[in-house]
Amino acid sequence: MGWASAPVTLVSIWMLTVSASAQETDLSDKIAIELNAIETGEAACTLTFMITNGHSVAIDQLVFETVLFDDQGQVDRLTLFDFGALPVARPRVRQFAVPDTACDKLGRVLFNGLHTCTAEGLDQSTCANGLVPSSRTAIEVLG
Repeated sequence: MGWASAPVTLVSIWMLTVSASAQETDLSDKIAIELNAIETGEAACTLTFMITNGHSVAIDQLVFETVLFDDQGQVDRLTLFDFGALPVARPRVRQFAVPDTACDKLGRVLFNGLHTCTAEGLDQSTCANGLVPSSRTAIEVLG
């Protein structure tokens, strides 16, 4: 690689990084749900989520139909995760204990559909269409 092409490559990488960071932080009219941590206990796997409401109004109750897949890709169970009340632009942490499951046996969490979204001036489809799932764990999160 010559000197002339090196600055362009570094600038290109920097621009991609800045662009990706800007996209990740723009949560306008979206709900970000991150699987932040997992912990296997005696009789359950505890999933810890960080959730941020990017809408302009507070959400009184948010419930998603959630599908848990095992590490082989098969459906383990279908359940409801109730994230409760979510203020505007303030992250909240919610934990869900999945009984009779070790965390290393879970492979994927799918937010299959919206069950409940109660918020003044916000319709159900807006909550459902603005989901931004992510994971900081080995378990994949989809929505």
